[in-house]
Amino acid sequence: MSSENPEPRLFAIVTTRPKGSIAGGGAPVFFVQNEEQREKLARYIVRITNANVHDLEDGTYIMVLNA
Repeated sequence: MSSENPEPRLFAIVTTRPKGSIAGGGAPVFFVQNEEQREKLARYIVRITNANVHDLEDGTYIMVLNA
């Protein structure tokens, strides 16, 4: 793939789902207790890494880097 069109890469997962319900597949999974913690942690990760956040609408956010 050319450098003009970077390939998206799953970077991190933040979820309110119970531990054991998600396998990372190479990306770290952060399990939080509630929506407020999910929002806060996702916001920090996105600010630090400049990743894009996507809401899967099941209590889970994924962060993707275009590298």
